[in-house]
Amino acid sequence: MEQQIIDVKKVARTVWVKRKLFVKVWACTFVLACIWILPQPRFYDCEVKLAPEMSGEDVGGLSSIASSFGFNIGGIGGQDAIYPELYPDLFESPEFIVGLFGIEVSTRKGDLTTNYFKYMKYHQKQNFLILPFYRARKAIKEYFEGEDEVPQGVGKGDISPFLMNKKDFELMKVVMDNIGCAVDRKTSVITISVKDQDPLICATMADSVKMHLQDFIIRYRTSKITEDLAHYQQMRDSAEHEYDLAMAAYSRYCDAHKNVIMQSYQGERDKLEADLALKQNALTAMETQLQATKVKLQQKTPAFTTLKSAIVPVKPAGPKRMLFVAGMMILATLATSGYILRKESN
Repeated sequence: MEQQIIDVKKVARTVWVKRKLFVKVWACTFVLACIWILPQPRFYDCEVKLAPEMSGEDVGGLSSIASSFGFNIGGIGGQDAIYPELYPDLFESPEFIVGLFGIEVSTRKGDLTTNYFKYMKYHQKQNFLILPFYRARKAIKEYFEGEDEVPQGVGKGDISPFLMNKKDFELMKVVMDNIGCAVDRKTSVITISVKDQDPLICATMADSVKMHLQDFIIRYRTSKITEDLAHYQQMRDSAEHEYDLAMAAYSRYCDAHKNVIMQSYQGERDKLEADLALKQNALTAMETQLQATKVKLQQKTPAFTTLKSAIVPVKPAGPKRMLFVAGMMILATLATSGYILRKESN
């Protein structure tokens, strides 16, 4: 089989002869690329980094050794079912995303103040070139699929993660795409990223998502001990009420039999006094248990160290207009060269 040798000089001469065609293609490509990319809405990125407190003890330093090799065995020394590696999955939970819809946001220009749900639903910029096609597709879709009915029990902007209509579900998917979470397996550092068309809203949502995640983790880590605290508080209040009743009964009996020295009186008084002592001991025990539970709640409440705070971005993250135009010019050059060489070879 003979090897085919490409004559570079011949290819260059063939292309150079058609240089006028290249100029025309470049001009058309440049204009079309600019027409397409310039109306595209710009977006901004904001990142927040957190270092969570890890629960449980490191048995023999095993997790430290594993992390040095790039592995994480979180949860081997603790009792947490949700450890940092599962936080990205949490961001795909409808309950978590819907919980962000009520956050109040304001644009950097100050011309709009509303909640995040209304902002995402009614105030998103779009490329006016594709807007007619988007509306036509939407009208055709609604015609064949029927109207998007609002589920019963959902009204006045309230969204139920259990029962959503199609528009709200699609909006939730958009928010999921705009909000990301990544966890470093070696250091367990959590990186939260938010993309939005307004820089102030981008930073506001990044900080709010961080607080929302912290609140969720705190509620999860302290849910059991919080229930115990409420139980012991109820028992302590009940013991205090019974102690007050016993004290009132003992005081009334002593006042009513102030100068009586009968043995029957002495026996009844001793009985009331013993009952009062029991109620006091029960109250003391419940108070001790309540205070111990409060201390345990404080110990169970995780702490977070913010490594990188939310900052209002100064420059947009995209779209990269110059790179897009340059890419289109290179693609047009390659396509034109291939067309010319193929035509000449025939």
